[in-house]
Amino acid sequence: MSSAGGVQARFQLDYPGFSLDVDLALPGSGVTALFGHSGSGKTTILRLMAGLERSARGALHINGEPWQDDTRQLFLPTHRRDLGYVFQEASLFTHLTVERNLVYGMKRVPAAQRQVSLNDAVELLGIGHLRQRMPATLSGGERQRVAIARALATSPRILLMDEPLAALDLKRKEEILPYLQRLHDELKIPVVYVTHAPDEVARLADHLVLLEAGRVVAQGPMAELLTRTDLPMAHGDAASALITARVSGHDAAYQLSYADFAGGRLSLTLGPPAMQGHAAEGRTLRIRVQARDVSLTLENQQCTSILNILPVTVTDISDDSPGQVMVGVDAGGTRLLARITRKSADALALAPGKAVYAQVKGVAVVG
Repeated sequence: MSSAGGVQARFQLDYPGFSLDVDLALPGSGVTALFGHSGSGKTTILRLMAGLERSARGALHINGEPWQDDTRQLFLPTHRRDLGYVFQEASLFTHLTVERNLVYGMKRVPAAQRQVSLNDAVELLGIGHLRQRMPATLSGGERQRVAIARALATSPRILLMDEPLAALDLKRKEEILPYLQRLHDELKIPVVYVTHAPDEVARLADHLVLLEAGRVVAQGPMAELLTRTDLPMAHGDAASALITARVSGHDAAYQLSYADFAGGRLSLTLGPPAMQGHAAEGRTLRIRVQARDVSLTLENQQCTSILNILPVTVTDISDDSPGQVMVGVDAGGTRLLARITRKSADALALAPGKAVYAQVKGVAVVG
């Protein structure tokens, strides 16, 4: 295995009824999502990276630093691996305040080697007002934010997150997602994020690894894999595409932001207060557009409530479900998906190469 930059991981592991055989090449910064059904091997890979389990045949390099190489009988135990690990449950020390939980996480790192200060971790997760609180008084989302801050306070070379939102209800998930997006934007270390929730993958990940029964089905840049109609994520109710755009302005009166990309301009509703800085003018914004929120028309409609109308070209059409198709379109080099009825596709005589317009409601665009 090459010891080049990024995360290079190769593991083979055999259990009764399950075997894992993966070879991963992940970016050295940003968020990589391990995605798949229960039993696909996601958490096992995380535990192998952490040294909590050992593969008899494996190798792991983190940005050039070897943590495991069985050809050289090299295996760093967990306590010697500079990593942060966030579990489904926050697992805070219930007898310590939030402040003392965070300080505990820093103790294992010599002062001269600390790259993330306590104040940095607190600010990034927005928990300054919680520092003197006890864990029992926190909501589930607040506890997870503290757990993430504690992991960051160890100045890790890599952050491993095992379904950190799985134990939260929808309201608490929406509370914490903006802070996870801030991690995505501001951390300069690799984050490996395990989930089986497509919406989390679309909102957070730069790189995607699709797993099934202990094997890699596909791995690569998120925007490319998300819209590949030969892969399962491009079908069903959660199918979506990503647009990278630059914030060009705001309309405070209507609570709208404007973002430009090669395919045109998008209007979207302003996010929650925690994300206002993220949407500052001039900032790059990653926008998720769900296939179910995209309709197609042959003409540029004028008298309509839909704010986003983009000229696009049909690239491909595939079956999605009985009576429905998934239409891939190109918008200035960015690929979008439109989930429409087969009747509509026939009525519009859609075919690869045909010029049409994609319509997206402003309230449906998630930035």
